[in-house]
Amino acid sequence: MDLVLIRHGESEWNKKNLFTGWTDVGLTEAGIAEAKSAGALLRAKGYDFDVCYTSYLKRAVRTLNLVLEELDREWLPVVKSWKLNERHYGALQGLNKAETARKYGEEQVKIWRRSFDVRPPELPEDDARNPRRREQYRGEDPAALPLCESLKDTIARVVPYFERTVRRDMEAGKRVLVAAHGNSIRALVYCFEKLSAREITEVNIPTGVPLVYSFDAAFRMTGKKFLGDPERIREKIRGVADQGSAPPGVPGG
Repeated sequence: MDLVLIRHGESEWNKKNLFTGWTDVGLTEAGIAEAKSAGALLRAKGYDFDVCYTSYLKRAVRTLNLVLEELDREWLPVVKSWKLNERHYGALQGLNKAETARKYGEEQVKIWRRSFDVRPPELPEDDARNPRRREQYRGEDPAALPLCESLKDTIARVVPYFERTVRRDMEAGKRVLVAAHGNSIRALVYCFEKLSAREITEVNIPTGVPLVYSFDAAFRMTGKKFLGDPERIREKIRGVADQGSAPPGVPGG
């Protein structure tokens, strides 16, 4: 069994190096090109799918649509769930990562971005960005919607959803494509690879690059690979890791 995961293409706030979380921003022109390139690569490698999953956030939805257009599979069924949303960055959403590193120090920003169980500052209940006040989530249980999340919290919603839905489709013989986000994909990486809390803090997911996991009949991971040029992928991973660094010559603290 193969599972293909893809983080959305570069978003408008990725380009500006802002904490995005559940803020619903679109793709840049570069992000659109990344998504189309990923679809073309999957087609060239002979991948096909029976069902797709994505989040409620349009950067992932648009990425999936562009991939399916390249695959000539726009008719495939698509399941959307907020359980595949990005990690909720609370009150950090909209702040520039490098400027925040300059103000609070790179170590604090790395803790907020990459720690396992430390939550960022929470959104106030009356904040307009509260998902309980957003139309996207009008059909969801308000009590279940977070005002901020750690990676541990994100894992606690992503992995059970995967086990209940996506894994069942795979075990039924369906070929599955998931278009999601850096941290919702990291939640799955943590689960599939049985990583420690420390190990997952060093994992970075590049935008617009298909990531393929293979499993045996007992759903044990038997393989993992990114599709595409290895050096370009390493460069993109380094870029994700460096987002929380203060500008050169500017001390943290």
